[in-house]
Amino acid sequence: MRKIERIAIVGAGLMGRGIAQVFLDHPGYQVTLYDKFPAMLDVAKGRIQADAQSVGSTSCDVERLHLTSELAEAVGRADLVIEAIPEKLELKQQLFAEVEKLAPRDCILASNTSVIPITSIAEKLENKSRMIGTHWWNPPYLIPLVEVVQTTESSTEVIAAVMELLKGLGKTPVHVKKDVPGFVGNRLQHALWREAIAIVESGICDAETVDLCVKNSFGLRLSVLGPLANADLVGAELTEDIHRVILPDLSTAKEPSSMLREMIEHGKEGSATGKSFLGWSPVDREQAVRQLTVRLMQLLACKPSTKDDDPGL
Repeated sequence: MRKIERIAIVGAGLMGRGIAQVFLDHPGYQVTLYDKFPAMLDVAKGRIQADAQSVGSTSCDVERLHLTSELAEAVGRADLVIEAIPEKLELKQQLFAEVEKLAPRDCILASNTSVIPITSIAEKLENKSRMIGTHWWNPPYLIPLVEVVQTTESSTEVIAAVMELLKGLGKTPVHVKKDVPGFVGNRLQHALWREAIAIVESGICDAETVDLCVKNSFGLRLSVLGPLANADLVGAELTEDIHRVILPDLSTAKEPSSMLREMIEHGKEGSATGKSFLGWSPVDREQAVRQLTVRLMQLLACKPSTKDDDPGL
C-alpha cells in the first residue's frame, strides 16, 4: 500500500475538527477538512487553534489545514478519507457511495461512527475491501484509543496500514475483529448506562448518587485496572460467586428506558435545556468539560510506564 500522507476529513463538527487537530499536531500530513456548510468551515481553524492551546499544544499547525465545501476537491487525491458526519445510516451510505466515485481507487475509506456496524455503512460500495471503521473518542486529541473495526470484507493490508498510522500519531489503536453494533468501548459504556438509568428508574437511588458511586469507587481505578484484569486480580471463583448473586437482578432491557422517552417529552433533554438527570445548566456543562480536559491531561501526564521496574506514577 502507498504511504498515507493526504488525509481528508468529512465533517467539520466537534469530532471532525478534533481528528484534524491530531494530524495537524504531526508534520508530514496534508490535511483537508470538508463540510457542506460554509459556516462550519469559517470557524474551524479558530476552534482547532483554541483547543490546541487549551491542552498546551505548540505543534498544531492550522496553516496546513485546507478547508473546502467541495467534496471532489477534498477526496480527489486523498490516501485516507475519515467520515465524521451525524449518526444516520442513510447519510453515511450516500456519502461513501459518492466518495468511492471521487477518491483514488486505492484510497482507504474509514467511518468514525460510534455504534453503526461498518458492514451496513459500506453496503452500497462496489469495493468493500478498503472500507473500515476508525472510532475515535472525544476529545480525539486527548483520548488515546481508536477502535479499528474490520468487516468480513475489509483488507488485512488496510487494517495493518491504519493501525501503523495511528501508532505513529501516538494513539492506542485496537483491532476489533468482529463488526458488531457499538464495537467494544460503547458496548461496555452503554451496558453501564443501561444499569445506571435502571437504578434511578426503580428508585434505588437518585442520579447524583449513581454518579458519586462510580466516580468515587471503581471509576478511579479503571484507567489502570480494566474489568478483566480486576477479575484476574480477585480470582475466577469470587467473580463467579458474585455473578451468581447479582446477574439475575441486573437490567436486561432490549429497548431504551421509558424514563428517557418521558424526559424527552417533558423537555428534559440534557444540559443544553437546563433540565436533565442532574439538572445541569449550560454553564454546568461548560464547567464539566473544562474539568474533564484538566483531569484527562493529569491522567495522561502520569500514564504508567510499560517497564516492569517503573510504575511511572
